[in-house]
Amino acid sequence: MINRPDLDQLIEEARLFNEQAANFMPPMSFDSAEDIVRMRTFMDAPDSPFAGFLGQAVLPVAESSIPGPAGPIPTRVIRPDEVRAVYLDIHGGAWMIGSPLMDDVENDELARECGVATVSIDYRMAPEHRLTDCMDDCEAAALWLIEHARSEFGTDRLLIGGGSAGAHLAAMTLLRLRDRHQAAGRFLGANLVYGCYDLSGTPSSRQRRAESWVLRPALFEAVHEYVMERKEAEALRDPALSPLYANLTGLVPALFSVGTLDPLLDDSLFMAARWEIAGNPAELAVYPESEHGFTGMPTGMARAARARQHEWTRARLEAVAPVG
Repeated sequence: MINRPDLDQLIEEARLFNEQAANFMPPMSFDSAEDIVRMRTFMDAPDSPFAGFLGQAVLPVAESSIPGPAGPIPTRVIRPDEVRAVYLDIHGGAWMIGSPLMDDVENDELARECGVATVSIDYRMAPEHRLTDCMDDCEAAALWLIEHARSEFGTDRLLIGGGSAGAHLAAMTLLRLRDRHQAAGRFLGANLVYGCYDLSGTPSSRQRRAESWVLRPALFEAVHEYVMERKEAEALRDPALSPLYANLTGLVPALFSVGTLDPLLDDSLFMAARWEIAGNPAELAVYPESEHGFTGMPTGMARAARARQHEWTRARLEAVAPVG
């Protein structure tokens, strides 16, 4: 199950980048709901330190919307000339910050390398909304694609994925599709990147958060306050919130990617094992000297991880022939 590619030649570059980035990243304040809203605006600004790591999308990016349970859900759509499948992208950002814009370049690369149209959704977030609202929007987007992908994109072959909070929401979406709609199998696979699958905290998330230059203690505290609503650990282990504790049978093939420096390392290690033991094909790619969010960073390790995701995506498309 574990895929540890030969990446030794990339380790020193990754190490150096982490040292520089730790000094480069600005302090982030999450002391109030207003701080979180300001951080969203800051992250999307063209001159933000979070912008421009990978350049700009090559293909056109179309803004649209799809129906949601509380009104239209804004989307960003990237469409290659020939669409082989559609990928539902769920952005990260600790369920509080971030936007589809932050995934443009990686989605553009996926579209060009694999012939996959990407639909990235701007779901509702905390603190204005509850975690279940995030899940409701993702579930609605998945159901919309199941019903409309063929008419909108010319194919009903679907994939789902995301990074960090987005990986959590992608896993929860598949569980809801299975339990509420008997429809998890409508997706060919799940690309789950450094996700958080145990909201009560795995050992690595508790032990490494003080050392991370990405997932800093202040962010964990804000998530506990505004996303988890200060619930006790036992309540956070509810399978309706933490997919690690769910019955994982009857899901889809998945690729789990994570770095060894990520506080959420154990989330991927544990989830990939449980995913496979439940009878679903699972691949686990672990990248040395790599922090949370590393696939969006300008390093050889990040390029290797994205190339592995493209390889996995092409393999999923080749394994399942198109219908019609």
